[in-house]
Amino acid sequence: MHRSRQHKMIAGVCGGIAERFNMSPTVVRLLFLASCILPGPQFIAYLIMWVVFPKAPARNYAHH
Repeated sequence: MHRSRQHKMIAGVCGGIAERFNMSPTVVRLLFLASCILPGPQFIAYLIMWVVFPKAPARNYAHH
């Protein structure tokens, strides 16, 4: 699991989850925001994933 470089709004956590499960990053973000109305540690989980998940490897777009 990686934090997304391409689908990043804050830290790339939702984008990385979306890439991992082949989902739309917007859907993952909306699901995360909807889950925030439920009791639970969603923001703490997000912060932990921000720290624990590495950024996705940079792609080399150098021309030959």
